[in-house]
Amino acid sequence: MRILVVGGSGLIGAHVVDVLRERSHAATPVARTAHPGVDHLIDVSSASIDELRTLLAGHDGVVYATRTDEQRPLRKPIYPVFRRDNVEPVVRLFTAARLEGLTRGVVMGSYYTYYDRLHPQWRLAGRHTYIRCRVEQAREGREAAGPDLPVAVLELPFVFGRAGDRLPNWAGPLDRWARSRTPLVVPTGGSAAASARSVAEVAVDALEQRRGADIPVADENLTWNDMIGRIAEAVGRRRRVARLPSVAARAALRLGGALQALSRKESGVNPTYLSDLFLAELFIEPTTGRSLDPALRETFPDHGAA
Repeated sequence: MRILVVGGSGLIGAHVVDVLRERSHAATPVARTAHPGVDHLIDVSSASIDELRTLLAGHDGVVYATRTDEQRPLRKPIYPVFRRDNVEPVVRLFTAARLEGLTRGVVMGSYYTYYDRLHPQWRLAGRHTYIRCRVEQAREGREAAGPDLPVAVLELPFVFGRAGDRLPNWAGPLDRWARSRTPLVVPTGGSAAASARSVAEVAVDALEQRRGADIPVADENLTWNDMIGRIAEAVGRRRRVARLPSVAARAALRLGGALQALSRKESGVNPTYLSDLFLAELFIEPTTGRSLDPALRETFPDHGAA
């Protein structure tokens, strides 16, 4: 196969490129900014269908591995911005891919769409703009691709790992917290987690098999206590993780939502309802069974280790 990887210099995209080449496939990494190993520069948020067709010509498939920061507060209304960043580029990309005769595709999505299907009573797409746009991204991307171009949507949780200098965008604050003397206090609940390498392997499997399914991906399911404790241990600051009462966590998140509303701003995941997600066990079954430890140590290295 010859595969175009949009976001090929990012944490997940770079691993997809590696796995493709390890399996003797050809990979063409493209990105918005210059980076070692990137073959072409393009901003998919503004690229036209004709520009994308030029890039896609001669390829068998395409991987979309870019993302938007769902927590960044923006001036209301935010839906047009999130749709412009998350949905419209995917529609144009897969329209171009269909016109060029590509036969397989993968979109790196979010596990929130998995829970939107699993728990419709949570009304996630109605309460959170980011989740609404992820649902629209999957549906409209597939509609643009048509029946001859199956598109797998990988529904991703917390992804650990490193690709060169690329780390998860949430790693910095957790790293500083784990290395500090600030007490480690977390509420109940937890999340599925995966390594960037595992995600890449699932993505390449989907390309090879021409799968068009929604694919939730998880290596392990971690409570917040487990996750923060393992991060602290990885950086060489192993210590007890205390329990934050749920009522305190709910109050803090609702206060954040109220302050955001006063400033006439919104974020993609609405803090007013975030406690319903944050205090739940957002686990995925089955898991791959692979250990997260190597990826966790890559993300949070112990600088004092020999």
